[in-house]
Amino acid sequence: HCWRGGKKQMTELLSIKGLNKSYGGVKATDDLNLSIREGELHAIIGPNGAGKTTLISQLSGNVMPDRGTVHFAGRDITRMSEHQRPHLGMSRTYQITSLIRSMSVLDNLQLAIQAQAGHSFKFWGDVRKRQTVRDRAGSFAKEVGLEGQLDARVDNLAHGEQRRLEVAMALTSNSRLLLLDEPLAGLGGQEAAEMIDLLQSLKGQKTMLLIEHDMDAVFTLADRISVLVYGHIIATDQPEQIRLNVEVQQAYLGEG
Repeated sequence: HCWRGGKKQMTELLSIKGLNKSYGGVKATDDLNLSIREGELHAIIGPNGAGKTTLISQLSGNVMPDRGTVHFAGRDITRMSEHQRPHLGMSRTYQITSLIRSMSVLDNLQLAIQAQAGHSFKFWGDVRKRQTVRDRAGSFAKEVGLEGQLDARVDNLAHGEQRRLEVAMALTSNSRLLLLDEPLAGLGGQEAAEMIDLLQSLKGQKTMLLIEHDMDAVFTLADRISVLVYGHIIATDQPEQIRLNVEVQQAYLGEG
C-alpha cells in the first residue's frame, strides 16, 4: 500500500465487469460493474428483489453468469467452480454454515482448521500438533467473543453466538475476502450490536463485502456503499454521499 496525502491508496481485489444473469424474462443482474478495494468493508444495499442474493451467488460460484467477468486478486474466476474459490481466498459466511450442531464450539473450529490444512485424521495422533490446533481454535473463538463457550454444544448457543461462530469459521480460512450475506438477519438488538462490534474489529484486517438490510449497521460499518436496483448498480460512494444521493432516495421510496 502506498500512502498519498494521508489517504491509503487501495488496490483492487475484486473486479466485476458487465455481469448479466437472466431468469426467463427477468434480469436478476443487469450489466453490473463493481470494484472492491483491498482492505475495505464494502456494503451492497438495495430494495427487495434488487438482485443482491443472485450477485453473491455469482461471486461464490454457486450461479454462473450469462455474460461478463469476475476477477479476484488479478485472476479471472468467472467460470471457476464453487469449490475452487475458497482456496483462492474467498469465503462466504453461509457457505461455511457446516456448523455441526451436535458438537462443541471448539470441535467445530478444530475441524475447520484441520480442513484448511488438508490433514488426514492421523493428524490427531500427534499431541503437539493437536495442542497447536486447539490453541488456534481458541484464538479464533476469542476473536469473535466465544472464548467462554469453547465446550458448549453449538445447538445450545444463542442465535447470535451461532452467527459469530460462522464468522470465526470463515476466519480460519485466512481468506482475503469475506462475503457476508446478511450476518445480522434474525438477531435481536443486543446480538446485532455484538455482531456490528465484531465486524468493526475485523475492519482493515479483512476485505469484506456485506449484504445487509439493517441500514444503521451498513452506515456504521461501510467504507463505501453500492446501491443495487433491479440488478444494476446506480451509485457507489462513501456513506454520507449515498445518504444525500437523490436517485438512491427515490429507489428507496416506499421501502421505509
